[in-house]
Amino acid sequence: MTDMTSNLSTEAPKKRSGEKTEFMVYFAIIFVATLPLACLTWALAAIKSRSFTDKGPMARAWTQARIITPMIFNA
Repeated sequence: MTDMTSNLSTEAPKKRSGEKTEFMVYFAIIFVATLPLACLTWALAAIKSRSFTDKGPMARAWTQARIITPMIFNA
């Protein structure tokens, strides 16, 4: 009897090009949606700390989009 469980492939399944395009579209939409709130929170943090050395609003929005978009695709 052959043990089929020991012959598993270690390669990840290949993604279709449409999935990457769809991911980028969702990423762009989420990025644009989070940008106003990121600007507001950055401005409030800059006023509070009197320093502009923290991450800017673009970096904040980019980070939020990087967190939210994979959550949508994993759901």
